[in-house]
Amino acid sequence: MTLDAANPFASPSTLPYLLTPWAKVRAEHYLPAVDAGIEQRLAELQAVADNTEPPDQANVIDAWESSGQLLGRALGAFWTVQPADTTDELDAIDAEIAPKMARLGDAIYQNQALYDRVSALAGRVEAGEVQLDPQASYWLEQRLRDFVRAGVGLPEQDRARLRELNATLAELQSSFGRRSLAGSNAAAVLVEDEAELAGASESTKAGARAAAETRGLDGWLLELDSCTPQAILAELSDRELRRRVHEASTARGWSGEHDTRGLVVDIARARAERAVLLGYPNHSEYVAADACAKTSEAVHGMLSRLAAPAVRNVHAEAADLQPLQDEPLEPWDWEYCSEQLKGRRYHFDAALLRPYLELERVLHEGVFAAATGLFGITFDERTDLAGYHDEVRVFEVFDADGTGLGLFLADYYTRAGKQGGAWMNNIVDQNHLLGQRPVVVNNLNIVKPPAGQPTLLTWGEVRTLFHEFGHALHGLLADSHYPSQSGAQTPRDFVEFPSQVNEMWSLDPALLQRFAVHHQTGEPIPSEWVSDLRAAELFNQGWSTTELLAASMLDQAWHSTPIDQLPTRADEVLDFERRSLATAGVDAPLAPTRYRSTYFRHIFEGGYAAGYYSYLWSEVLDADAGAWFLANGGLTRANGQRYREKLLAPGGSVDVLATYRDFRGQDPDIGHLLTRRGLN
Repeated sequence: MTLDAANPFASPSTLPYLLTPWAKVRAEHYLPAVDAGIEQRLAELQAVADNTEPPDQANVIDAWESSGQLLGRALGAFWTVQPADTTDELDAIDAEIAPKMARLGDAIYQNQALYDRVSALAGRVEAGEVQLDPQASYWLEQRLRDFVRAGVGLPEQDRARLRELNATLAELQSSFGRRSLAGSNAAAVLVEDEAELAGASESTKAGARAAAETRGLDGWLLELDSCTPQAILAELSDRELRRRVHEASTARGWSGEHDTRGLVVDIARARAERAVLLGYPNHSEYVAADACAKTSEAVHGMLSRLAAPAVRNVHAEAADLQPLQDEPLEPWDWEYCSEQLKGRRYHFDAALLRPYLELERVLHEGVFAAATGLFGITFDERTDLAGYHDEVRVFEVFDADGTGLGLFLADYYTRAGKQGGAWMNNIVDQNHLLGQRPVVVNNLNIVKPPAGQPTLLTWGEVRTLFHEFGHALHGLLADSHYPSQSGAQTPRDFVEFPSQVNEMWSLDPALLQRFAVHHQTGEPIPSEWVSDLRAAELFNQGWSTTELLAASMLDQAWHSTPIDQLPTRADEVLDFERRSLATAGVDAPLAPTRYRSTYFRHIFEGGYAAGYYSYLWSEVLDADAGAWFLANGGLTRANGQRYREKLLAPGGSVDVLATYRDFRGQDPDIGHLLTRRGLN
C-alpha cells in the first residue's frame, strides 16, 4: 500500500524535534497512515526474518528497532489527540485501529521465522560468536520473553484462538473507553439555583458556569472527575447537592445507554481464557510475571499488609468527623467534613489556600523550578509551535549545557471531548539509534476559568501537576539507545515511581515560598501554613489509602478469579464487586473504592489490567527514595544528577530493580510507606 505523499504522516515532520505538524493533520489522514504503516512494519520485520546473513546486533536488533517509523508517527499523533480532544469521527477511527493493532501484535510475535531469527542471535551470543552491549542484551532477553508470552510455541489451533481473543479484547476495551467517557459526560450534575453552590469558590462557580454554557445549558454544570471521589464535594456545604454529585459518580455505567457491565464481564472472561491458553492460572499471574512483582502472591501480600491498618484508620477518622454534623456520616459527607476538620486542625482551609496557587506561578516557580534545581534543565515557551488544540502549550527543554533536550506539551484544561483524570504520553521517544529527541505531553483536567480570570488550583491539582511532570521527566531525561526502551517504557509497577517521587517537591519549604504566592497581593503563603501543609500529610490517610487499596483489590479480583467463577451476565457484576471487596477486607462504606467496575477505565480500557496495584507498589519505592533524598540534603543538583543517571536515564533498557538497588544501595523498605501513610 502506497500512502499519498500529501498525507502529513507520509514523511518525517520538518518541525523541531519531529513535532507533529498539527495544522496539516485532519481526521481522514489517520487510518490511511496507520494501514500503510502496519503494512510497512510487517514488511520490514519480515525482511529481518528472511535475512540469510548470520544474525547480529545490526541486522536483527537495530533493524527491528528502526522499523515502523510511519506507523509510529501516525499513532503517536492519534493516541495523543483521541484521549484529549475526541470527536465522534475520532472515536470511530479508534474503534477501527484497536483490532488492527491487536492483529499486528499477533502477526509479529506469532511469526515463527522471526522468532527463529531472534533465537538464532541468542544462540550466537551464548556461543561467544556475537558480543552485545548491555542494552542490546536486555533487549534480546525481553523479545524472546515477548514471543513466548504471545504464544509462539503453542499449537496452531491455540494460536488461532489467541488471535481471536486479542482482536475481541481490542474491540471490547475500545468500546468500554468510549462508553465510559460518554457516561461520565452524561452524568454531570446541573445546578439551576446558585444558592445550592454555597461554599464553592468563585473560581469553581465560574468554571461550572462556563461548562454549562459550552453545552448550551442554563445554570452551573458540575462535571465529574474520572474516579469515585469528587473534588467539588470538599467545597459544597449543601448536603443534598453533595449527595446528588456522589450518587451521579457512583451510578455511572450501571444501566441505560451507557451501561458497561456486559463489557466488563466479556473483557474479564476473555483475559482469563487467554491467560490459561498461555499457561498461566489467571491474568493477574500473567501480568505479574512480566513486572517487578513477578507473582500475584507478592502483589496480594503487599496489598493485604496495608488493608487492616488502613480500614482501622478509616473508623478512627470517621469518629473524628461525626461530631461535625448531626446526621449520620455518609460517603458524600466525607470530603466536606474532612476539609472542615483539616481547616480547624491545621489553621487553614482550601478556600483560603487557593488564591496562593495560581497555575502559571505553580508551573514556572514550582514544577519547572524543581526540575531546574535538580537537573539544571530550563524551559522556553515556543509560541511559534502549535499543539493539537489551541489550549495546548509547547515548551522547548534545554539541558544544563544549553543543548536542546526535547519538547514538553502542556494540556491542562478539561473539555467535553477529553477523558477524565491526568496522564502523560510520548509523541516521540528519545533514542540514539535514530537520533531522535523526546516530545512528551502532560494532560490534566482543570476547570478553565472565564477569559481574563486566573486559574486557581486546589492543593490536589498542584500535587497532580507535579506528579504528571514526574512522568514527563522520565521521558525528557531518557538516555537509551533503542526507542522501545526509552523513558517510561518500564514494567507497569515501576512506571509510577518517578511521578510519585516528583510529588515530594511540592512540599519543599523553599520551593513553596516561591510558587505559593497570592495572585493579587504578591504575598507568599504564610510560613505557618507551610508547616501545617506538611503536618497535614498524615491527615485522612486511612480513607485515602483504603479507597486506593479497594480499587487495587477489585482489579485483582477481576483478574485472579478462575474463569468458571467469573460472572457470565451483566446483572452479576454488582454482587461480584461487593463480594470481592468484602473478601479483601476493604468494604468500608465511608471510603468507597476509587473506581467501581463500571467506570474503571484504567483496567478495562487502559494498560493497568491486574496492574492497578502499581501505584502502591511504586509508592514503596517512592517513599524509600524520598527518605534517601531527605537524608542527603533534598533538592540539590548532586542528588538530581545521581537520580537522573541511575533511575531516569536508563528507562527500560536494564532491570529496573537492579538500577534501584544501585541508586539506593539496598532493597526498598516498605516501612517508609507505612510511616508516610500513618499505618504503622
